[in-house]
Amino acid sequence: MDHGAVWVGPMFAVLLAALVLVAAVTALIGRLGSGRSVATASARAVLQLGVVALLIAAVLQSWWASAGFITLMVLVAAATSARRVSSLRLGWPVLAPIAVGALPICALVVASGTVPLTEVAVVPIAGILIGGAMTATSLAGRRALDELRDRHGEYEAALALGLLPRDAALEICRPHAGQALVPALDQTRTVGLVTLPGAFVGVLLGGGSPVQAGATQLLVLVALLAVEAIAVATTIELAANGLLRRPTPHR
Repeated sequence: MDHGAVWVGPMFAVLLAALVLVAAVTALIGRLGSGRSVATASARAVLQLGVVALLIAAVLQSWWASAGFITLMVLVAAATSARRVSSLRLGWPVLAPIAVGALPICALVVASGTVPLTEVAVVPIAGILIGGAMTATSLAGRRALDELRDRHGEYEAALALGLLPRDAALEICRPHAGQALVPALDQTRTVGLVTLPGAFVGVLLGGGSPVQAGATQLLVLVALLAVEAIAVATTIELAANGLLRRPTPHR
């Protein structure tokens, strides 16, 4: 077994099953309402990573295939975030913050020449940035819509004072929805002290020097901050303008 690599064998499967069981049972005992979700998410991860592991070699042989795979990542991220924030039918505008956040920053990183212009370098970077945009969009969207629902009286009062609907909505939802950046900020503040994230470890395992690993991880973290800031700001604007909303509850 290579030093630092995960050994895939029977014990690996046993360990994964045990970890899923611990997470699901803890969620059930703690009445977190997500015990089943833990199991289904884990099962999907196994299936999806298995498929990707079989396809990725072919995908990385062509720029067209890589572009198609990146497009698929954006669409899946948007569908996931839409369901988390609202519903697939009403939540489709989340495609905008995910795409506007991740794709231009990814293009900027590649255009700068700091990342090799190869499929094997661009696709993983794009995936990391799209994933960050998805998470930030989901967190910001849920919190913004929660605030607009729970503090509707304050929204009406702001309108009565003469604020435009967008401005009144922003006064209500912007402060709390902006907290969606907290995970990215904390990860950036504590990198190297609390965690050694995946990009750092991946470069080391790939034979890169510690300096290259640190530079790669720094680039990823700062790019994620930019991506998530754009995604959060765009999501808040969508909510404030009524473009992102939830289904009206039936009475």
